Amino acid sequence: MGTQAPETYSPPAAKGGGDDGGGRSAREKSLEEWLPINSDRHAKWWYSAFHNVTAMVGAGVLGLPYAMSELGWGPGIAVMILSWVITLYTLWQMVEMHEMVPGKRFDRYHELGQHVFGDRLGLWIVVPQQLAVEVSLNIIYMVTGGQSLKKFHDVVCDGGSCSRDIKLSYFILIFGSVHLVLSQLPNFNSISAVSLAAAVMSLSYSTIAWGASLDKGKGADVDYSLRATTTPGKVFGFLGGLGDVAFAYSGHNVVLEIQATIPSTPEKPSKKAMWKGALVAYIIVAICYFPVTFVGYWAFGNGVDDNILITLSKPKWLIALANMMVVVHVIGSYQVYAMPVFDMLETLLVKKLHFRPSLTLRLIARTLYVAFTMFVGITFPFFGGLLSFFGGLAFAPTTYFLPCIMWLAVYKPKRFGLSWCINWICIVIGVLLLVLSPIGGLRQIILTAKTYQFYQ
Repeated sequence: MGTQAPETYSPPAAKGGGDDGGGRSAREKSLEEWLPINSDRHAKWWYSAFHNVTAMVGAGVLGLPYAMSELGWGPGIAVMILSWVITLYTLWQMVEMHEMVPGKRFDRYHELGQHVFGDRLGLWIVVPQQLAVEVSLNIIYMVTGGQSLKKFHDVVCDGGSCSRDIKLSYFILIFGSVHLVLSQLPNFNSISAVSLAAAVMSLSYSTIAWGASLDKGKGADVDYSLRATTTPGKVFGFLGGLGDVAFAYSGHNVVLEIQATIPSTPEKPSKKAMWKGALVAYIIVAICYFPVTFVGYWAFGNGVDDNILITLSKPKWLIALANMMVVVHVIGSYQVYAMPVFDMLETLLVKKLHFRPSLTLRLIARTLYVAFTMFVGITFPFFGGLLSFFGGLAFAPTTYFLPCIMWLAVYKPKRFGLSWCINWICIVIGVLLLVLSPIGGLRQIILTAKTYQFYQ
């Protein structure tokens, strides 16, 4: 990746998949094994591939043509390619840092943060941002799943006996009810089949999205000027487009948790299998993102919706199929992002509040979380604005520059050397995204809220 991890950090010497064995009591070990992230370390490299695809591709890809309409051709292409390169680099950094201390694995993002910044500061730096990403994604996937179910219903029932206007809220309820069941699966490996199906669906509906756009062709009245007509509107729209792109590259928040499921020995450290899977995943991400973004914008220009499958209307059977594929995919994506939240929640309950680990505890805690994300999704279904706002506010730090800050703090590369310069460039770009892009998203939410009637 252009820089090499210093040799002073070697793979862990511990056997059996990474248990550090550092003087923990039998009760502590039992609690660790009950928690979702540590309970199963038998994943293969391809688990990493489809988990990362499921985490990365999703609601974000559907909004990328809309982001292009706010950015324009030149800036849009540059931001898309630059984001892909930067986030691939920062993902590699996280994979390398997972086992940088001999005999220890950083199974969770906040554990790495605590090692770098100290126990208390690391927790406060990482956990709020990681929770903001994962919870907001679960809320957005509730909205996306409901929207896609509604689009499927509307397309299939158009002009038929079942044709009737059903509120989006009901479709979000239907989508959320699926997660009341799936959320009881205990760990990452137990959702592997769901995640694999989701990854296949992401590639499939992305292909349908750009294929149907290509088949439609460029309309005679397609306009490639920026969506907004006023100068303030163009500025806010541009900032919102940056947030949409940042949202699309949000998979880093579960990278360490995915790597924690892969076994590790001194001869075969987990980073080799993890990086192999992550690289395959990023190639698939490029195959999904770039054609959908550029072909979708080419076909519809600034008339594209914030979800390109809503813009497409023909052929009906294909659009209905694509929307159902989106539903299957965001079911998997929701579970992948919910698992670290479940881990944090259950850690708090059994380690801090001293509840006894049990199926009843897991059932209540996870059901309440799913119900919470469902309620918020029904109440605030501002899909496009949510992408922009959360994309910059929460996803930019954890994806674009926090790994770089950790890398500089741990490895201390030579000042003005290649590694030092690359990391500082990523940090500057990430901070700009953090500061600027939520502004555009917040404005869009405010404009939408003016005419939106709750639960209508």
